[in-house]
Amino acid sequence: MTTNKKFQYLFFFFISLLSFLNAGNSNLYIQINFILLNVLLIYCLKNKNYFAHLKSFILKNKISIYFFLLFISYLIFQIIPIPIGLLKIFSSEKYFLLKTMGYDSGFFALNFSPSNAYFQILNYLSIFACVLLIKMIFYNERHIYRFYFFLALLGAFHSSIAVFLYLNGNPDILFINNFYYKDSSTGFFVNRTIFSIFLLLCLISALEYLKNIDLINLSKKKDNFFYKIYTRIFILFITIGIITTFSKLGNFLMLVTVFIYLIHNFLIKKNINKIFGVILLLIILLDIFIMGFFFGGDKLIDRYLFLNEDLTIDNSTTSFSRLEIIYFSINQIKDFLLFGYGAGGFEEVFKLKFVNPTSLYANHAHSDLFEFIGEFGVLGFIFFILSFFKIFLLRKNYNIKFIILLIIGLTIILFDFSLHIPLVQILFIILIMLNLKNQKNKFIR
Repeated sequence: MTTNKKFQYLFFFFISLLSFLNAGNSNLYIQINFILLNVLLIYCLKNKNYFAHLKSFILKNKISIYFFLLFISYLIFQIIPIPIGLLKIFSSEKYFLLKTMGYDSGFFALNFSPSNAYFQILNYLSIFACVLLIKMIFYNERHIYRFYFFLALLGAFHSSIAVFLYLNGNPDILFINNFYYKDSSTGFFVNRTIFSIFLLLCLISALEYLKNIDLINLSKKKDNFFYKIYTRIFILFITIGIITTFSKLGNFLMLVTVFIYLIHNFLIKKNINKIFGVILLLIILLDIFIMGFFFGGDKLIDRYLFLNEDLTIDNSTTSFSRLEIIYFSINQIKDFLLFGYGAGGFEEVFKLKFVNPTSLYANHAHSDLFEFIGEFGVLGFIFFILSFFKIFLLRKNYNIKFIILLIIGLTIILFDFSLHIPLVQILFIILIMLNLKNQKNKFIR
């Protein structure tokens, strides 16, 4: 086995492990992610070629890296206890809440949940380590498409397990409690929308692989025939998995993704890849309509209307709607405008300030955009954006895959909280970074 394969398979093992640990969505799993990724990063740095790749990447992107380090420093500042008198200057709203609870002296952090913020800092550092690893060990087209094939395989495996469990009543498995989603596929994930977004990213990888596979040589000893067969099977399993999550957002984004690829293949590229176009049509006809009708015929169209849940006002006294949560999160931006209430602090702010006649609470705002701004404040959000603003300034980055990822990212950040989940964050960033790497490869369509 070559050195590249050895490190790439170790990275694949990490992604696979994360996918079986509820997408890394807990403080314990965040610590495990951080340790494993940084051990692998240190191991890779011993290789002179990898170190040279890393050095080149850092020199080319030093301004963005400076802003990222400034962003991390800002998150650390949010968890440092400061005198309550000084707190009044940085966060008058938290000062008022503390005074209301009878605190006249002492030291308090800007962040409402410093312990959660610590783990969020580890998570952002893990994402940064992922970026560095990607730039070191996936540096040519064969490596990149090896990752696409792996992610397609992983998505198909998760999908097959999830559909099997769904057809058997979604029993609880190991540490996964499926009590809330007996009527949808979730597999090893506890939230069906997060699972559908994970599968959607796997689907994009599979489609990219299938679209360009004839233009690359994955093996010197074999042709691509069997790879194409496998990938088509993976696509079938993944799309069935997304459909049976019955996540309105996931199904809507899958439909949008397939139609964009279809329009690009038949109208923009003038049917340059006929087989790929046929596969897209089969996805729409077989997986979306036939399988969609089979699993949920009475609500075939309703499965795509994800805004219904966000725009519905719940008049019940025993629950609250997503719209109410989003409206609350917007109001918190006004109250914590400049310095925010801290990464991971939304749940505590919700418990303290939301007028709630029930014992229920929300740990996310159901809108990543408003939650990010609320957590970081305007100042921190600027540092956060400046860490990757360069990507959007370069016109050469805007190929079909990048545009699809932008549409998916913008939709999620406005109407869901999936981009607060470690595995979704990592895979989304990886696909963006691999797309940027591909710009030098002439075979990309």
